[in-house]
Amino acid sequence: MSSITLNKVTKRYGSLVTVDALDLEIDQGEFLAFLGPSGCGKTTTLRMIAGLTIPDGGSIHFGNREVTDLPPYLRNAGLVFQGYALFPHMTVAENIAFGLEMRKVDKRDIEPRVTEALRLVRMDHLADRLPRQMSGGQQQRVALARAIVYRPDALLLDEPLSALDAKLRHEVRTELRALQKDLGLTTVFVTHDQDEAISVADRIVVMSNGRIEQIGTPDGIYERPANRFVAEFIGTSNFLSGSMDGKDRFKLASGEVIGFGHVGAGSEKSTISIRPEQIRLRAPSTKPRAGVSGNEIGATVESIIYRGNMTEIVVGAGAQRLTVHQQNGFGRGVPEFEPGQAVVLEWSPDAAVLL
Repeated sequence: MSSITLNKVTKRYGSLVTVDALDLEIDQGEFLAFLGPSGCGKTTTLRMIAGLTIPDGGSIHFGNREVTDLPPYLRNAGLVFQGYALFPHMTVAENIAFGLEMRKVDKRDIEPRVTEALRLVRMDHLADRLPRQMSGGQQQRVALARAIVYRPDALLLDEPLSALDAKLRHEVRTELRALQKDLGLTTVFVTHDQDEAISVADRIVVMSNGRIEQIGTPDGIYERPANRFVAEFIGTSNFLSGSMDGKDRFKLASGEVIGFGHVGAGSEKSTISIRPEQIRLRAPSTKPRAGVSGNEIGATVESIIYRGNMTEIVVGAGAQRLTVHQQNGFGRGVPEFEPGQAVVLEWSPDAAVLL
């Protein structure tokens, strides 16, 4: 395994800059996810790390070894793509052994290495099956076994779970994370699915228009977004417009003054971001919760939607519409509020980020 370093890596297609002078350090053994909308440059970046696309500028290092201009087969990186690309006429074991044979590995070493790779992905009992005899999740595990069998320095995954249904995707990503931790493999994972990135990654790189918007841990990015793009792309967020009103105070367009606990990376500082689950509703006649004094605004309930594990409540506060998520527990369904009812929204200052 190896660390990966990108220095001012750039890729252009004509006048279009797909990746713009990207700098990034990926630690040895780290699981890093590239997250962003289609066309943001995340897959192009992965392809440049893999050697499938040559950058127009900058350099790429695996540890102390520069690989910028090396072809894929000299980089020693395991690749797994959205399509499994298994040979349909070969058994599972033969598919996994193929890469070792192409690398001229001693024939006496191939079988034990294939067996070990299959054991790691819990597929050793299906070694003699053909791809068409397996489910999508099983085929994806075979693709993973093929990528790790030759002991790569890095594992590169390009939306490997997008072809699976929701239940299988959850199962395979859990197994993938456990496998990565067991092997200590430096892993780069490309996805447009925020839930996948948050669930498996040590750090997330959020990209937009070929540039990095924010790098951080899943909880850090979710709870402390650097700007509005990140706050909107990862999860759901409410945005309140206004202006600074002294240190740690923010005056809303409606006139109320509230506190905030964190500041994003933007320079305008004209918007407060609050996650829906951080807001609580109460009737105007009840007392505020401890610790949220001053962080409250009046609103009117517009709609209530039951979503299984939680209830979504949309409220209107002046010209602004906000969403509140309330967790449903055993025996607790739709809350006591109803459309048209006047309520008070309250939240902790620490839950508010100034963007």
